Amino acid sequence: MSDYALSERSLKWVIHSIHSRAVVRSVRQLLGGTSSLILHLSLEVEETVQEVVLRLFDNTEWLLEEPDAAHHEAECLRWAAKAGLPTPQLIACDVTGSECDMPAVLMTWIEGRVQLEPTDLKSWVNGLAETLAAIHSVEANDFPWIYSPYIDVASPEKPSWSNVPQLWDAAIRIVQGPQPAAEPCFIHRDYHPGNVLWIGEKISGVVDWANGCRGPAAIDVGHCRRDLALLHGIPAADAFLSAYMLHAGERFRYDPYWDLLSLMDTLFGSPTVDPGWEAFGMNGLTDEMMRKRTDEYMISLLNRSSESGLATHLGKS
Repeated sequence: MSDYALSERSLKWVIHSIHSRAVVRSVRQLLGGTSSLILHLSLEVEETVQEVVLRLFDNTEWLLEEPDAAHHEAECLRWAAKAGLPTPQLIACDVTGSECDMPAVLMTWIEGRVQLEPTDLKSWVNGLAETLAAIHSVEANDFPWIYSPYIDVASPEKPSWSNVPQLWDAAIRIVQGPQPAAEPCFIHRDYHPGNVLWIGEKISGVVDWANGCRGPAAIDVGHCRRDLALLHGIPAADAFLSAYMLHAGERFRYDPYWDLLSLMDTLFGSPTVDPGWEAFGMNGLTDEMMRKRTDEYMISLLNRSSESGLATHLGKS
């Protein structure tokens, strides 16, 4: 019947949330989930097939920091649905895990697949940028979750693995400096190609809304640019920025500060190949490439900043 043994208790909760006479026909684990367990369920409901996704928050460290993680994602899905964004629709939420063994979010299934090696890079990057600009067009003044950095900006960790540590000193000085003004909006907070689904050349959905909040659009832009730089190099990251600025228009003002902050915000130890990329078939990357590309990307950001002369000089030394 299934390739994942979901508990009877969890199955009963799913069935109760969908239809009392629903029958679960299959359960399988989806690729890419690194911080939680993501399952696809196929059910028969009165001679029709219904496909849903069940997210189980099984990461105890995450739950200790954010015990409301399931409620958080559920509210993000509700907010996104009101705005008409291409996201899963919320079906049910078990905030505490009292009914589903652990905190859980049940949502609709979106057709599509993750694309990390597109045949047309320009069109792919433009689609990513256009969709993110649409997310950021959503007002979020009353949304209760508010952005904050993952790192302590006052004392970010200096990379010991880098070949250009002196340039990281310059980058840290910028991040510790004045924060540019930014009008808050609805942000995904984990927007990258691994969370975007495609059907052919069109984006069908954006998933993984557990970190959505009200905050600066540039943090989402920076997060995606960082991933693009590591996946395909700086030209892809820069092409995404150009496309995003075109779609966002006057409401977005670029400042490399946010790119540098986003880079440090997602830098936990020495850069390595994301296991999710390998799960989605992105082969040929190595940890050494990730370290090299991270240094190169950081230098490119310094060259966009007021310390461009210093970055160019030290980068050649």
